[in-house]
Amino acid sequence: MPKHIVSGLKYLATIELKKKGLTQQKIAEELEIDRSTVSHYLNGRNLSWNSIDVAKTMTQLCPKDFLILTNVLIKNAKKTQKIISTCQSKEFKADVLDSCIGCGLCVDLCLMEAVSIKSLKANISPIKCCGCLICQEGCPTNSIKILEVNNDREYQRS
Repeated sequence: MPKHIVSGLKYLATIELKKKGLTQQKIAEELEIDRSTVSHYLNGRNLSWNSIDVAKTMTQLCPKDFLILTNVLIKNAKKTQKIISTCQSKEFKADVLDSCIGCGLCVDLCLMEAVSIKSLKANISPIKCCGCLICQEGCPTNSIKILEVNNDREYQRS
């Protein structure tokens, strides 16, 4: 069953990438799957609709649960990052307070590789951040605040 759920996630990612105008070849390269598999997904052949429903439900979980569950199923950090960034519709940004000591714990915790240390302070990429709050929860100085960006309005997730 886990492989079917992973196929459901790849199907959802394929659909999203197609909406962005990518060709079947580019989608195959992005998701590291056969072009024929992309064709099957786009033409509705050989699909497990129950697995797709489970995958859709996963995308609606809180970002942390979606990330962790996807990572456990896929077992590959780069592929997990691609699925999460493609299938998640929310956008996030981070505020890093001056109390940040640049310890790097947030870098080690981030499964999305969204955090780096610059000038002895955490720097979080809004493009890569999935809003899981793992860095915020693990910060020893409580210096990271993750904000969901929604229709030009921001509010803090806690």
